[in-house]
Amino acid sequence: MTMNDSNHTLSIDPGAVLWSAGPADRVNRPLLIVMHGYGSHEGDLFSLAPHLPLEPVIASLRAPLTVGDGAAWFPFANQSGRPETGTVDAAARGVLEWLDALPEQPTSVGLLGFSQGGAMSLQLLRHAPERFAFAVQLSGFVADGAADADARLAESRPPVFWGRGTADPIIPESAVNRTQAWLTAHSTLTERIYEGMAHSISQAELGDIATFLRQQYAAASV
Repeated sequence: MTMNDSNHTLSIDPGAVLWSAGPADRVNRPLLIVMHGYGSHEGDLFSLAPHLPLEPVIASLRAPLTVGDGAAWFPFANQSGRPETGTVDAAARGVLEWLDALPEQPTSVGLLGFSQGGAMSLQLLRHAPERFAFAVQLSGFVADGAADADARLAESRPPVFWGRGTADPIIPESAVNRTQAWLTAHSTLTERIYEGMAHSISQAELGDIATFLRQQYAAASV
């Protein structure tokens, strides 16, 4: 089976998921799915949890591909901002299968990803826009090509936070331009650009992320 097989799935290891709450405390609460970048692990972005709003349960996933001592959502050879669509889709299907298998479905689901995880957050919207309330995309990009749900996203325009630095050496300008055009056409975009920030998350950005999340949960409670 190849990565281009439309039925291929890269499964998420449920035993590797880091949760911010035990099973009993996840009932009737929103879920925030967190996805790390290339070569990292589920503990990386989980460290942001103390700085984020308390409303959601946070689930930090480990990407399905092993690379050295870390993990990836798709191969580094495609980190240029134009990954093979089949690899991104296979990982997105894995996240959706993991979500479907939860014993208790959350009241809503948000997405937060960094770099490759940011690409994943947008690809999940493109697979199942009705499943997700919003996305936070940090120093990432949108995968190339069209997706089946793009037309629905252009109508529903879910909230998306997109943060990136002016000194990011990883994400090429072509990917940034493509992502800006796509997000403008398919989301209600909150865009923040951080002067001098490299491929990372700054304290200023973390504050903006927390503000964006508080706004989403406040709107959902009205």
